[in-house]
Amino acid sequence: MPMIGQPAPLFTTTAVVDGGDFKTVSLADYKGKWVVLFFYPLDFTFVCPTELTQFRDSIKDFTQAGAVVLGCSIDSEHAHKRWLRDDLGNLGYPLLADTTKRISRDYGVLLEDRGIATRGTFIIDPEQRVQYMGIHNLSVGRDAQEILRVLSGLQSGELCAAGWKKGQAHLKPGK
Repeated sequence: MPMIGQPAPLFTTTAVVDGGDFKTVSLADYKGKWVVLFFYPLDFTFVCPTELTQFRDSIKDFTQAGAVVLGCSIDSEHAHKRWLRDDLGNLGYPLLADTTKRISRDYGVLLEDRGIATRGTFIIDPEQRVQYMGIHNLSVGRDAQEILRVLSGLQSGELCAAGWKKGQAHLKPGK
């Protein structure tokens, strides 16, 4: 499992992009950019589509913040493509196939006894070091706006109080 400030585990896999095309995607492709990598349990489930579509609805904000979003589950690229076609539509970000479960295992989010990933979120800086990690129970979806808030705080390079939002004052040590 990666730790804060440590190099993010590298990966190369097949992803579904642009509403249905297959593309080989590697973390190395995004060196020099902020990356929000999130894991979810399975396609065709109940909580997962609420998260994926919320990230879709916020993709412009992530792009404006200079970040790319990558979703990942243990499903195949073919399952992703069908789910997008039948239920979700184009997301505006790649869905990574992790059929070997290596990526999920390398990031420490694989529930070995169930064979699926839990809801893990990682913010990776332009030097490809992990700067944030959060793991949720399967039953609780994450909030894309909270991830965007944390991303903005990390990008500021300043001390950010609880509940801080972009545009607000930063904390000053010793005051």
